[in-house]
Amino acid sequence: MQLAMRVRADERRKDADGMAVAAFVLGLVGLLVMNILLGPTAVVLAALALRHGTGRRGRALLGLALGIADLVVLAVLVTVNGSVVWGFGT
Repeated sequence: MQLAMRVRADERRKDADGMAVAAFVLGLVGLLVMNILLGPTAVVLAALALRHGTGRRGRALLGLALGIADLVVLAVLVTVNGSVVWGFGT
């Protein structure tokens, strides 16, 4: 019984570690493309990873910060341009 509980805890931690890495990657990519979708996803994954006790706490916090930054960029784009599309040049 103890072994089964320990295995579940290890699996849960691995899942939380995966969520932390995914939050970081999605938050980073979301700064460049599809921030309307990737930002909130990064925030949710980071929060879940932190709640489940990830071993990669720093990565989860970075994912959370980048997800929030995605949403800030989205808000600035909507305010300045009136749309969610941005590009370089003319």
